[in-house]
Amino acid sequence: MELKRIYLIVTIMLLALFVLPMQVLAATAKETVETQVNKVLKALAEPGFKDQAKDAKIVKIRSIVNEIFDYTELSKRTLGREWAKFNAPQQSEFVKLFSELLEKTYADRLLSYSDEKVVFEKESMLREGQAEVTSNVLTSDGKKIPLDYRLVQKEGNWRVYDVIIEGISLVKNYRDQFRDILAKDSPEEVLKMLREKVAKG
Repeated sequence: MELKRIYLIVTIMLLALFVLPMQVLAATAKETVETQVNKVLKALAEPGFKDQAKDAKIVKIRSIVNEIFDYTELSKRTLGREWAKFNAPQQSEFVKLFSELLEKTYADRLLSYSDEKVVFEKESMLREGQAEVTSNVLTSDGKKIPLDYRLVQKEGNWRVYDVIIEGISLVKNYRDQFRDILAKDSPEEVLKMLREKVAKG
């Protein structure tokens, strides 16, 4: 009986060793964003980076950004109630096309980086499982640009679903545009428009 009790205690201790480190080491929303943003800034500042072709630069940055962005969540929130109008294949295509459009839209701005500094301020809980991380981009001419991230927690990991630049939400900005289109056109027309925009580059 005593032996069984010892085995039980050992089993509990082993489980604790596996479970506790995961809880202790789980990054906060602020830590998650700060780590990935610093990875991007480090890549942009590498000596040979500027000499690479644009496509190669984008591939490198994309691999870092994709680690933190949840494009499905971003797409759902952008379409809002209109998301339900898209069938499953259309939803998948929308997520793919929308992520490519965002990449193309912001790639030039990101690649024009010239030693700006990013200062992370604080993390605020919006509700259970959702947080906002505030930061400021400090430009070389002394300007301070507010840049905030909204994240959702899934399976213990924080993922970005919205970016707010100088008070303007990426999600809300595109939501208004898509809502206007879907008020008179079908989801297929939205996809057609996205295909054309992505193809133009």
